[in-house]
Amino acid sequence: VNISSKSIKKKAEELGFQKVGIAKAESTPEEKMDLDNWLKEDRHATMHWMKKRKDERGDIHTYFPEAKSVISVGLNYYVGKGQKNINSEIKFSNYAWGDDYHEILKKGLFQLLGWIQKFNSGVKGIVCVDTSPVMDKVWAQRAGLGWQGKHTNLITRDYGSWLFLGEVILDVELEYDSFFDDDLCGSCTACIDACPTQALDEYQIDAGKCISYLTIEHRGDLPKDQNNLHGWIYGCDICQEVCPWNEKFSDTSDIPEFQPRQEILEWSNEDWQNLDEERFRKFFKGSAVKRTKYTGLKRNIISN
Repeated sequence: VNISSKSIKKKAEELGFQKVGIAKAESTPEEKMDLDNWLKEDRHATMHWMKKRKDERGDIHTYFPEAKSVISVGLNYYVGKGQKNINSEIKFSNYAWGDDYHEILKKGLFQLLGWIQKFNSGVKGIVCVDTSPVMDKVWAQRAGLGWQGKHTNLITRDYGSWLFLGEVILDVELEYDSFFDDDLCGSCTACIDACPTQALDEYQIDAGKCISYLTIEHRGDLPKDQNNLHGWIYGCDICQEVCPWNEKFSDTSDIPEFQPRQEILEWSNEDWQNLDEERFRKFFKGSAVKRTKYTGLKRNIISN
């Protein structure tokens, strides 16, 4: 049975994905060149894994030679900062308030792939989240989900940029959506102007200056000239919070796993200062925050 793009999209929506589009798996020479230049300029800071698998990231057929179609999905994770009464000045990126998004995203994508293979057992496919060497934003734009904003995140007309992106890559041809060709940022530079560490240039990010990178990926002491985290201890949402598309269109997620852990809402500054390793392990079990390890989070708390 040949499965239609329409039925795949319907199933993806039933599985809880807010956005879904399908792109032809083609080579991406321009985007590959952009990635190579970004890496050559050392804008990836110490994220050596970006360099290690750059050939796969830059060309989908190097990663999955049989690829013919990319199903790109977006999952809304915004849990509404304004409505939450947080008891401390300590800030976590919105995406880290609940459970680890990789698991939630993968679960839905594997269900989608399983459903496709139920109708056509000969279909070969792989599931990708941001731990895979795939350019999520490039494929989302090719599948018509949205455009890459000046803060380098993907922006959609209906959810802003508060979306996790993932893919199911298949070895069969489908009907494809049109590339999202509009750049709806216009002359706005709100994100660039608001970034307190000047990490952004138009459509470019210097990871070494980005608070998100510094609080999560950077190991060891913070660089002397980059040790002001502006209250953030895991990630940073400033460039997204000031984006007019987010102010206008953000929609609160009702996914239970994304709702905030009580500690994030209730703990005082003093509670965070007194965080020990045992409590770190207990509170952040099943959370993306464990990526920083206890030492990283403690360093970030002390730096604030």
